[in-house]
Amino acid sequence: MRRYLVSFDDGAMTFPEEELPGVAAAAHAVVQEAMDGGVWVFGGGLYSHEEVSVVATDGTVTDGPYPESKA
Repeated sequence: MRRYLVSFDDGAMTFPEEELPGVAAAAHAVVQEAMDGGVWVFGGGLYSHEEVSVVATDGTVTDGPYPESKA
């Protein structure tokens, strides 16, 4: 069974504040349609990129969205 991730980066969803209720209603309608159709798996939010840590393959943990690297 195929699964899809719908994701938007921090700046992808910019619109006037007065449109927020309509955007929220449309988003909830899409989720409800997926649930009703039996194809919904799960939903959740992610932390903004300023609040994340990166774990490298060697186990090194770096605060921030990008691993440390040599220039």
